[in-house]
Amino acid sequence: MINKIARTVADALAGIEDGATVLIGGFGTAGIPGELIDGLVEQGARDLTVVNNNAGNGETGLAALLKAGRVRKIICSFPRQADSQVFDGLYRSGKIELELVPQGNLAERIRAAGAGIGAFFCPTGYGTQLAGNRETREINGVQYVLEYPIHGDVALIKAERGDRWGNLVYRKAARNFGPVMAMASKKTIATVHDIAELGTLDPETIVTPGIFVHQVVRVERVATQAGGFKKAA
Repeated sequence: MINKIARTVADALAGIEDGATVLIGGFGTAGIPGELIDGLVEQGARDLTVVNNNAGNGETGLAALLKAGRVRKIICSFPRQADSQVFDGLYRSGKIELELVPQGNLAERIRAAGAGIGAFFCPTGYGTQLAGNRETREINGVQYVLEYPIHGDVALIKAERGDRWGNLVYRKAARNFGPVMAMASKKTIATVHDIAELGTLDPETIVTPGIFVHQVVRVERVATQAGGFKKAA
């Protein structure tokens, strides 16, 4: 019987090795798998390469992973914002490496890994420092830069509902990078708020099929100060 439900976050994260490339879903704080990131801090893997849309906010989530000294390199599109003090401090002191990638290129490089594409040409970044020393080519009068896929050893993503086969349904914008990251990684771990009985998820609403998911762990919704619960984006 296929059952991908992990008992705890710690169980789901067991086996992540030092030096792993970890794709972490989320757009800013929307759809960030906070429980998995906190669990990764406790798990102890070091020398990680992290791929995310940004480089952490405040002192929690991805910023906490950076602050714990677990990340050797980050690949992202928006490393700096008003509350990126953890990344700023590490980068200025030479304690973390940055690969800056335009957001569209980031999404496509991850998608290419999942689709089995060896490389592709993209016009974004041509003539800038972001192109580096990569091959360029003129196609139909437009200059392009050769881009390579981003493969992950593990993807940490957040979904709304899932079943024991690993089929996932997302909530609105919390979907963001989750689906392509799940396809691009050797192992995908997803948190959900609800575990659905097998066969009750509408197939038309399943965004990430279970074939791309290896572990699902249920987490509670975040309590609000009013004592209720808020839908984590």
